[in-house]
Amino acid sequence: MEIIINEYITIPDSSCSWVAMRSSGPGGQNVNKVSSKIRFFFDLPNCGALNGETKHRLSKIASKFLDSDGKVVIDSQIFREQSKNLEYAIEKLKDLIRKALVKPKLRVPTKPTKTSKAKRVEIKRIKGIIKKRRSEKKFDQD
Repeated sequence: MEIIINEYITIPDSSCSWVAMRSSGPGGQNVNKVSSKIRFFFDLPNCGALNGETKHRLSKIASKFLDSDGKVVIDSQIFREQSKNLEYAIEKLKDLIRKALVKPKLRVPTKPTKTSKAKRVEIKRIKGIIKKRRSEKKFDQD
């Protein structure tokens, strides 16, 4: 069960494993008999399919899914069928990896232009004049 992320990246079987267990919460008699919940494990530190940068970004993106060993743990119990829960967990992992593959754009700090500086200073000067006029004392005319 190799997981195909895109045309260049495929996650091997050795990096993934899963366990079926009973779902929590209400569900009638069926919930006590059937193990439909899936706990999917992805061994992030030992996966050779992803480079270091992608692993680092994935660990930040999926921080709430990481266990103490650095493995990504995804629980799925939305559906009543084990196979659908497994598919959902795999799709969730694929989405996380695809997000981690996108390199963030570096912000290039810019400086204000001469025109914008001059405009700002002119606006400040005008505001100062307006405020000064407000505080001028007016003499009573007899």
